[in-house]
Amino acid sequence: MLLVAACGFRLRGTAEVPFESLYVPSPTSGIALDLKRHIEAGTKAKVVDDPKAADAVLQFFEESRQKEILSLTSAGRVREFQLRYRVGFRVHDGKGTDYVPPSTIELTRDVTFNDAEILAKEQEEQLLIRDMQADMVQQIIRRLAAAKRPQPRLP
Repeated sequence: MLLVAACGFRLRGTAEVPFESLYVPSPTSGIALDLKRHIEAGTKAKVVDDPKAADAVLQFFEESRQKEILSLTSAGRVREFQLRYRVGFRVHDGKGTDYVPPSTIELTRDVTFNDAEILAKEQEEQLLIRDMQADMVQQIIRRLAAAKRPQPRLP
């Protein structure tokens, strides 16, 4: 235990965010629901249902998933493809000042493909998509934790 304590290791714990309450839009996608759960569990901020009652408002302006072929076999079949997951968001105070300015995060995963193992590769693809979504939530949480309280604008 002394070695672990001496190296600086510590559990992740809760993230410190510069606001008390956050409005996350209704979960039209998996990322919003996962993000709500992680904010409630991993920060001291409360997720509220009314943007007017929130100190900060999370706004998604993009969420896309793509699958792109990287290479083909000599017979013209897919050998490798790439999964891309892209989310654009911003966090503001509802009055025009940003906690997190408009930002886009893009994640990619390369996947090999084999016609003989179609079911296994489909399951692997679904697993990678879930992993990318979990990674995206963690990256957004880290951006929220790194945010600074917005300064009022001077006239």
